[in-house]
Amino acid sequence: MFDYSDKTKDLLARLKAFMDEHIYPNEHRYHEEVAAGDDRWQPTAIVEEMKAKAKAAGLWNLFLPDSDYGAGLSNLEYAPLCEEMGKVLWAPEVFNCNAPDTGNMEVFARYASPALQDRWLKPLLNGEIRSCFAMTEPDVASSDATNIQSSIVRDGDEYVINGRKWWTTGAPDPRCKVMIFMGKSDPDNDNRHKQQSMVVIPMDTPGITMKRWLPVFGYDDAPHGHAEFVFENVRVPAENLLLGEGRGFEIAQGRLGPGRIHHCMRAIGAAERALEKMCKRTAQRVAFGKPIAAQGVTRQRIADARIMIDQARLLTLNAAHMMDTVGNKIAAKEIAMIKVAAPAMACQVLDWAIQAHGAGGVSDDYGLAYAYAQLRTLKLADGPDEVHRNAIAKMELAKHVNIQR
Repeated sequence: MFDYSDKTKDLLARLKAFMDEHIYPNEHRYHEEVAAGDDRWQPTAIVEEMKAKAKAAGLWNLFLPDSDYGAGLSNLEYAPLCEEMGKVLWAPEVFNCNAPDTGNMEVFARYASPALQDRWLKPLLNGEIRSCFAMTEPDVASSDATNIQSSIVRDGDEYVINGRKWWTTGAPDPRCKVMIFMGKSDPDNDNRHKQQSMVVIPMDTPGITMKRWLPVFGYDDAPHGHAEFVFENVRVPAENLLLGEGRGFEIAQGRLGPGRIHHCMRAIGAAERALEKMCKRTAQRVAFGKPIAAQGVTRQRIADARIMIDQARLLTLNAAHMMDTVGNKIAAKEIAMIKVAAPAMACQVLDWAIQAHGAGGVSDDYGLAYAYAQLRTLKLADGPDEVHRNAIAKMELAKHVNIQR
């Protein structure tokens, strides 16, 4: 059903060759560079070297469907490339295909003025700067995004921003120069989904204070990281507003649809890598007189992992295909389904791989503990499982009974 285009097959072959030649042999060097030196928040030399090689190889900005900016691939065509990059957590940055920059570049490409595109999109496309996206807030349940309290208020030719944000991914990176901020511009609007707007904020704007970086299960994710911010009377020109007042949710849906495909395919890639490591580890280790791979419970887990990974991949490719052919709105249920299924699958496969590695699995030696920490967050990021399950159930019920959506 999902036969990849010749363009995708060519790119995938080249991408796999690049990963084999440059990424996998340098995994230890990357982690050594992050751990070394006095400032963990500086960019690593290895990633900068690999970015130049990826550009030269024509493996750059593969995620953008607009051929003027990227490779001109559909969601379905890009999906296997995203999976391949997801096998190493830092690899997407090498190809300028890393979150949150991918989503932000899509927003700039679709919704920003030519002036904002010149200032921010072009250097992002070139990999010269990084960006962040400020949406989640510590004082409200952000699973219901209409709860957002941060304010965006018009004052003459400017907008004034006040509020608190956290889990602003990528903000501690010194290369992060611009933020896309979501807040309330019309809190009294009867339509709760038209109260919010998005605005572009340069990171050096007065009034922005980074209160702290936020670790994930103890990992600080340097040099990328996540941060909590306070915004006090932050002023930006009125032309920094994206698309128009009250259209923040519209932009968010346009941003999050492809982003969920990307997250899920990267999770599938990480699960594939974990299964590979589990197979190799259990074939090499002997317990109770025979290789661990010969134990019934190990074989059952390997088999279940293979089944679960393939199920998640087919579900995700189906969602990508629907997005390409009938649009994000009609594919809403399929997008919600993969957002639940893929992270759950990846966490289970990683848990089995950790168990198969014994004590080594919870160390940093095999990359499994860090991968688990990252993938566990996907059950929360871009909407928690509970929200997606609720949406899926409502759509399913609506097919069979008369129920309020």
